[in-house]
Amino acid sequence: MLTIKFIQENPELVVEKLKVKNFDASEIVHEILSLYEQKNRAQQNADQAKAEMNKLSKEIGLLFREGKTDEANQAKNRTSELKENIRQLDQEFSSIDEKVYELLIQLPNIPNESVPAGKTAEDNKVVKSGGKNVELSGDSLPHWELAQKYNLIDFELGVKLTGAGFPVYRGKGSRLQRALINFFLDEARNAGYEEIQPPLVVNEDSGFGTGQLPDKEGQMYHVTVDNLYLIPTAEVPVTNIYRDVILDAKDLPYKNTAYSACFRREAGSYGKDVRGLNRLHQFDKVEVVQIAHPDKSYEVLEEMVAHVESLVQKLELPYRIVKLCGGDMSFTSALTYDFEVWSAAQEKWLEVSSVSNFEAFQANRLKCRFRDENNKKPQLAHTLNGSALALPRIVAALLENNQTSEGIKIPDVLVPYCGFEMID
Repeated sequence: MLTIKFIQENPELVVEKLKVKNFDASEIVHEILSLYEQKNRAQQNADQAKAEMNKLSKEIGLLFREGKTDEANQAKNRTSELKENIRQLDQEFSSIDEKVYELLIQLPNIPNESVPAGKTAEDNKVVKSGGKNVELSGDSLPHWELAQKYNLIDFELGVKLTGAGFPVYRGKGSRLQRALINFFLDEARNAGYEEIQPPLVVNEDSGFGTGQLPDKEGQMYHVTVDNLYLIPTAEVPVTNIYRDVILDAKDLPYKNTAYSACFRREAGSYGKDVRGLNRLHQFDKVEVVQIAHPDKSYEVLEEMVAHVESLVQKLELPYRIVKLCGGDMSFTSALTYDFEVWSAAQEKWLEVSSVSNFEAFQANRLKCRFRDENNKKPQLAHTLNGSALALPRIVAALLENNQTSEGIKIPDVLVPYCGFEMID
């Protein structure tokens, strides 16, 4: 959430920058400024009323002592009028604050100046690519057929148990999942991240803190009886660890990693692009989160990008890193890099990670602040997170890219975790 102070000091900048996200903020910004002018006028009236009431309160006793009863009673009556005026002004303050709040939560985060203009994923900018090209034989199979052939994933059983988008992993498919999770967690721990095992459901405050509510409410599974939400990513509970806290600047950055199941309704998703593991309602993911000093958050972002890149390199997957354009960015992000791996059998790029700097946008919603030795007033921290990594499309690419006539070869780095070198 943008701060009132920033909007008041930079209204034209806010409107201009949000055009990069294809969001017209002019009307909302104008209304916020108008409401605060109204609040300032009301505040002046309240201050005058309080000053007059204080003055009269001091005079009333003196008037009674001097025997000026009528004047004293008139002063008391005036005091009562002023109290009622102040009460009404307080109600007006609350009403204005509520209206401003409702307007503020509609404004997306301002994109970083390096974010390219654009409306869709086609306008994203490839900034780096790596890995070896994969050439498959003419009889190669997509991952959903490989999963069936080697009894790794049962999509139909998932439909029976729950519904479409809830696959059942079995045998070496389950072991591959577990191997990837442990590999990702070990790599994060080696990079200095503290491991967290978070809840898989969160309350409304947590959903609001990281920006899923109210923006993505329709994409979250809602446990209505208890008014809780199944998490779409471990980012939500892990980042909310720092909600309503004041950190010590010398301890920044805070680095956490977490494995969790993730739940997304993915309403409206259908067709060939969601076949197999391409888009699921439940999937596994390892997340990395950092709470950083504002002066260093973009250094931290580059560090996180390098960490994710090292994972896809060790898995020997062809990859590219994409800087998202304004129209393809999330509501909360200031700058996002997506990682995509090449799916050889499907002949397309699959997104497997998003690494984002939210600057102070989430922190303002979370009230996540820090204090340094030279500044007694707490400042908003910067929050960052990234997938490191999401499993479904990684598994899809591993199965497709590594298929041979003898079976599916496991990347060397995963063999100690899997306990086997080949799926056959």
